[in-house]
Amino acid sequence: MTRKTRLNVDMISESEFTVQGHGVHTAFVEMTNALKARKDTSVVVNQARSDADIVHAQTIGLYSMWMLKRSRGKKIISGHVIPASLVGSIKGMSRMQWLVRAYMRWVYNQADLVLACSNMVKETMTGPMKLKTRVEVLYNTVDMSRYASTLKTKRAARKKLKLKPSDFVVVGNGQVQPRKRLDTFFETARALPEATFIWVGGIPFKHLGAEYGKMQDLIASAPDNVIITGVVEHKDVMTYLHAADAFFLPAEQENHPMCVLEAAGAGLPIILRDIHEYDDTFRPDAQFISSAQDAVKVIDKLRNDATWYKQQVAAAGRIAKRFDSRAGGERLVEFYRSVLES
Repeated sequence: MTRKTRLNVDMISESEFTVQGHGVHTAFVEMTNALKARKDTSVVVNQARSDADIVHAQTIGLYSMWMLKRSRGKKIISGHVIPASLVGSIKGMSRMQWLVRAYMRWVYNQADLVLACSNMVKETMTGPMKLKTRVEVLYNTVDMSRYASTLKTKRAARKKLKLKPSDFVVVGNGQVQPRKRLDTFFETARALPEATFIWVGGIPFKHLGAEYGKMQDLIASAPDNVIITGVVEHKDVMTYLHAADAFFLPAEQENHPMCVLEAAGAGLPIILRDIHEYDDTFRPDAQFISSAQDAVKVIDKLRNDATWYKQQVAAAGRIAKRFDSRAGGERLVEFYRSVLES
């Protein structure tokens, strides 16, 4: 079979016209931009182009399924979510796991190839979810060059956010929802009143968000040294990353979070909860905690041990190198061609 020199790709995402303050939309944007930067792909979004070689859905709602059905191209679905992803995210999902599992199994089985965002997600899809279709791992990536920070950008970001040059700033990023464990973030901040903590994010799904009232009460109880930004545009997240000294995500369930990649691109030491999902992605190069007390110890050491701090910046750099979008784009096109040639 003669290989096409240029592939026509239709990228599908409902986040283009719905809620955008979440990692799936960021992954969609990064992946689309990585393909647009290549000479061997022609990419459109949500057009169901008649000449598509590949139609690639980033979201799994009914619109995406309708677009997949309309397309003549080979069908790829990115596996950003599994049933557990929705528990602690959307109201009532814990009681509807059987329905969510059945729907996701049906959706993913419509594809010629599912691209799981981590090995743990692949294990779930090929194990408990019992998908019949082919599943491979394609880690999320970002254009790391866009996030690189310098002393100049740090000073500018702190000036914009009215932070003192001497402040030690710890930033977290994500939707405010139970599984993100904002309570651990707050407990850590209370133990370190001399540091500044910023949580970049809010509740984009509003009353549909899990435990919406409880999360609103939690936000209202934030310690004096914590800033909650609410939902911000993605382009503004970079300002907070550039202003920070460390990144802390205490979430108890994640797949392959874009916010960690962005923080690594900004050269921030990474602090994460010790969960299985990170075993094949961040394990060698992040600091792992099981409690707020653990996080306090790590942040204290980052503040007071300059040599160790530099080592953690270098570790973040290794994460950034592993998950740069140029490598991700190359791997994605290889998957496209493998499906076309199968």
